[in-house]
Amino acid sequence: MATTKAPDSSRRSDRSRRAIHDAALALVTEVGYRRTTIEGIAARAGVGKQTIYRWWPSKAAVLMDAFLDLAGRSAEGAGSDEDAPSDDAAQGIPDTGDLVADLKLVLRATVDELNDPVLEAPTRALTAEGIVDAKLGAAFVHKLLDPQLALYVTRLRAAQEAGDVRADVDPRIALELLIGPLMHRWLLRTLPLTHAYADEIVDYAVGGLAPRP
Repeated sequence: MATTKAPDSSRRSDRSRRAIHDAALALVTEVGYRRTTIEGIAARAGVGKQTIYRWWPSKAAVLMDAFLDLAGRSAEGAGSDEDAPSDDAAQGIPDTGDLVADLKLVLRATVDELNDPVLEAPTRALTAEGIVDAKLGAAFVHKLLDPQLALYVTRLRAAQEAGDVRADVDPRIALELLIGPLMHRWLLRTLPLTHAYADEIVDYAVGGLAPRP
């Protein structure tokens, strides 16, 4: 007698989570953060409202998880590209011994991410809402930005030990010389965000961080 295989609840949950993530990102892109609702996400994903509330306490939590999942998938896709940087570069800032080249590699990759249509709209929505919603902003910084900024601190400290950066430089402030101009141009759309601009930021910043004669 043939046995009937029980449904795989974990696979069903994974499919539902992915559908909810995709629905949340689509809605925040189409209508903005404020007009995105749990009800709208549930309807778009084809699940019940209670399914969402069983896994997440709020709309902000759904969107944060969805964005982190999207960022992770984008990183995996970049890592599978034959022309993409090595695993070390994809996971953090490489240390080849050439600080300028290493920083340019990472800032160029950041430019590509910020210009990616799939990532740009939800990134803008969450960044903008995080300015007025302190709780969401803190979660955005803690879960997404802080781990990335820590990679810059690690690389800059290694450059200090190698004598490429002055010993009195605060790596946390120094990294803002790199990230700050990039985000300013991207957020305000003052001028195009390009690889050439990223390279110039690195040249200007490292020139100021280098040991004085």
